[in-house]
Parts: sequence; structure tokens; C-alpha cells
Amino acid sequence: MSRPAPRPRASLVVVGAGPRGTGLLERIAANAPELYGGRGLDIHLVDPYPPGAGRVWRARQSPLLWMNSHAEDVTVFTDDTVEMAGPVRPGPTLHEWAAVDGRTFADRRTQGAYLRWAYQRAVAGLPADVVVYHHARRALRVEGAREERQRVWLDGRDTPLPADLVVLTLGHLDAEPDAEQRELSAYARAHGLVHLPPDFTADSDLSALRPGEPVLVRGLGLAFVDLMVLLTEGRGGRYDGDTYVPSGREPVLYVGSRRGVPYHSKIGYDWTGDRPPLPRFFGPAETEALLARPDGFDFRRDVWPLVEKELGFAHYHRLFTAHPERVRTGWAGFEARYAAAGPDERAALVAAVVPDPADRLDLAALDRPLDAVRYGSHAQLQEGLRRYVEADLRRRHDPAHSPDLAVFLALLSVYGQLVRLGDIGGWWHGFFSLLASGPPGPRLRQLLALSRAGVVRFLGADMAVTAGDGMFRATSATVPGAAVEARALVEARLPHPTVERARDPLLRALHADGAAATPDGLLAVDRTDGRVLDRAGRPHPRRFALGPHTDARGSGAFTRPRTGGVAFRQNDATARAVLTFLRAPERPASPHHALLEEPAR
Repeated sequence: MSRPAPRPRASLVVVGAGPRGTGLLERIAANAPELYGGRGLDIHLVDPYPPGAGRVWRARQSPLLWMNSHAEDVTVFTDDTVEMAGPVRPGPTLHEWAAVDGRTFADRRTQGAYLRWAYQRAVAGLPADVVVYHHARRALRVEGAREERQRVWLDGRDTPLPADLVVLTLGHLDAEPDAEQRELSAYARAHGLVHLPPDFTADSDLSALRPGEPVLVRGLGLAFVDLMVLLTEGRGGRYDGDTYVPSGREPVLYVGSRRGVPYHSKIGYDWTGDRPPLPRFFGPAETEALLARPDGFDFRRDVWPLVEKELGFAHYHRLFTAHPERVRTGWAGFEARYAAAGPDERAALVAAVVPDPADRLDLAALDRPLDAVRYGSHAQLQEGLRRYVEADLRRRHDPAHSPDLAVFLALLSVYGQLVRLGDIGGWWHGFFSLLASGPPGPRLRQLLALSRAGVVRFLGADMAVTAGDGMFRATSATVPGAAVEARALVEARLPHPTVERARDPLLRALHADGAAATPDGLLAVDRTDGRVLDRAGRPHPRRFALGPHTDARGSGAFTRPRTGGVAFRQNDATARAVLTFLRAPERPASPHHALLEEPAR
């Protein structure tokens, strides 16, 4: 009597081995003792970049590029604030691991080394019968019926990897240009101009930006900060205190954006005293109520009022409890009235009991600080913007304004709820970045020095770019009637993560094969465990996705300690779903055999 063919080892393919893939691997290791049980598992990590650091945090990049968070505010490890079913596996923060001052803004290569170590620790923590392989290639497509083992095709390989399950942890992706960017690039080619579309600044070829020549730059976020660094210090310039000493190789950067101002500085002091009790007005119950609406919800009408009230609650809780000399009443009475009041009533309440307008939270003014502000010339605008940045630096480093830090904590709380709602449009993410994900204070001081040296010149808000007469031309509502012309234009922002325009062939093929996308172009996933949804709303039993290309995108693959870690929660849910599926006693056999790279251990 012949024996039945041995069942093949379970196979999991994870496409993307950067920090998100590493976080998933860590959660698999943490949950495996409970959920898997020693049946043997091959984990295939597919990524052309080294595991752990991935593309963004790789070792081969300029040492001048920093993280935009203090080293003590960066961790890839869970703690008891993360809402998850799996066990907590604590680990060191970046500053503890690297033995650096916690207030240091570490360079990205140091963060990459931390992530590589975290990856190695995750692999070492897996059960003995789990083997990890790294394939330094790109994944091209995934095939297979819903009820069958999947096949993952790799660039340069004739035979696919068999996969009981596939998880996409792709991170940030390159994208094809949109219609406006295609027109600008075509015009540049036809007229001998330079146009650099949205990209990862560390990967951009900046050699075409010539010394002394004007360059229009659209974007004042973190991509601009990288650009500023690489075109100044990266070309031999240096700082002598608050003065920039040019090398003579710098172009002249004329920079504007929709808001016309840089992101707010990272806060430069520590929290003291009691934290605001969050969530208060926007927590799980409110999120569930929004999701249960039969006709759906509108962000501005239904969600933003809850966000606004939550941020205000945190702000005034801190103001009343830490700075009581600046208010006219006690916290208990104010809180009860605040809780019962609508938006107009809250504004009147705050005006009555908070005498100094600087102590009131004005989210509209924070979002659009240059609305209705007009300057008669670009020279006047430079002075005005320098005063704005100087005031921001003073405030963000002065604990007398500690309600700002309370708002930051509320933003993190709110983000954790908004992720559960799916695709809410792009405005919120930009607003969050403006307040909570700005550059280190030293970078803004460098920006001021570059402005005084004439290397950076501000253009203002609502920057518009046109092409004509062989040039690019920039205008702004902040300086009516004025324009700046240049032969070079840089779009200082990351590509938008849409499935239709992603250059990643696997993501585009997945969408073409029936995976659903949101109106904003994000891959639709089940928010309980990250399974990819089809256009009928059905979760795929064997395909998962995590990260910024999905409508469950979190604020990042790593986070501040003790802030709930949205990405950690998602990683844990997906890891548990993966392990639960793989422990099933029967899996269909596959005629395909993996082409294995060297195992990670």
C-alpha cells in the first residue's frame, strides 16, 4: 500500500522587507508559540533592498540626512499601550540601542542599522522549524484562485514562489506622473529645461540643478528639507552659528506651497504632569457609530467636528491644569460646559474664559496661516516668513506653551481612530504632518540662515506653476502680481500612493486582477486583519496588505513609545490571521517548488 505524498511545508511570501515587513515578522515570532505549533514554515521575504532598513533607511545614503524624530521617540517594539491580542515583546528605543542622547536627531543610516538589528532579532525569535529566506528581487505579480495556493513571480526567475498566503508590506512606492506632471516634463524636454517630478529626494539626481541658477521648488514639507540639505551642505556649504557660509555651488531655491509655510518644528521640551485623558470625544464608540451608518459618513460633516472637539479638549485640559493663571475659571466647570457646547458655543465659551488669543486653539489659522495675508513685494515676504518661522521655533521650544504638546498627543489618539475609518481623503494626512511630523528645530534654524543668505527665497501660499516662453513661471496669492521665472522646477514631495499610477508592477497587476481601490486610489483592505478586498467587498482569503498604499495606512512603520502604535496593532492582527490560517491541518499541494535563496539563519 503506497504512502500518501508528504504535505509540503507551509509557505508565506512577504513582499517588502523594510520596517513594515520587519514589524510583521516580529509579530509572527511573538504569536507563533500560541497559534502555530511546530508544523514547519518557510517565510520568503522579497525585496531588492536589504531586510530591515529597506529602501528609505538603507546604509548607502548621505549621512547629512536625519530622522525628523528624537532618538528617544523612535521604537519598533510593542508595549502595553498597543491594543492587540498578541503578547507584548518589549525592546529598546533607538536611543537606548544606539547609546545616543535621547534628544538627538539621529541620521537615517543609524536608524537603518537599528532596523537591521530588529530584523535579525525577529528572525532569531522565530520557532526552530521556521526558516526565513530573502530574495533580493522584485515581485512582479501574484496568481492563483482564491481557494488555491498562490504563485508569486519574481523578476529574473522562471519559476514562481508557491505561497499559502501573500502579504504585501510594500512601503512607499514610486509612481507614474499625473497629467500635470506629464505636461511639465514634456515641456521641459521640448525646451531644454529641468523638471524633477515627485520623488524620494535621496534618490533624485540633483546634478542638473546648476550653481547660482534659480530653481522653483513646490513643497515645503520634509522632502523640501532633504532637498535643502543636499543642495547646501551636500555641496560643501557650512554653518557658522546662525550664519550660512556658501560654497558657491548652491542654486537659488524659490520655494512655495499650498500653505506657503514650512511644517511646524518638532516640540523641544518634555511632558510633565498628568496627560489629558484621551480619547474623550473621539474614541472607539464614536468610530463604530460612524462605521455603522447605513448611508456612510462625510469627513468634513461627520468626522472633523469630533476631531476638532478632541484636539480642543486636550489643549484646554493642559492649559487649565498646568497654566491656571492664564484662565478665568476652573477646569471642572469649563469641562462640563465644553462637553455640552456646539462649535459656535465653544468658541464663545473659550473667548470668555481664555483672555489671551495666543492661548486659544485656532485650527483653521494653523492650517492656513497665510490666508488673507498679502505682501507688496517678495522682499517684504522674506521678512514676514522669517518672523513666522522664528515665532514658531520660540513657541515650540517653550514649555509655557505646553498645550501644543497636548494637542500633539491628541493628534496621535485621533490618528488611531481615523485609521479604522479607511480612506478619508488626503487633507487630514497633510494637516497631521503639518502639526505633528515637522522637521527638527535645528533644520528650521538652518532654513532661516539660508533665507538670510539669499540661498532660499520664499514664494508664499497657493503657489501656481505654468510653463511658457521657454521657462517655468511661479506665482502666489501672497504677493499679488509678482512672478518668478526659472529654467528648473523641482516637485518637493513624495509620490502619491495610488494603485493606478504605482510603478510597482505587482500592485498594478493586483488591481487589474480585481482588487478594489478607494476613490483616493488606495488599495482597499479589511480593517480587521488587512485582507485585500475585491470590487464586491469580499476579503481575499490568501492575500493581505499593510502600509501607505492601503486605506488602512497608519502613521508609520515605527512610532513613539507608549502611544498605542497603530501600525503595531495592524501588524499583530495580520500576523495572527496568517498563523491561524497556516495551522489548518490541510493545505492543497502545489506542483511548484520554491527557488530558495540563502536562509536568514
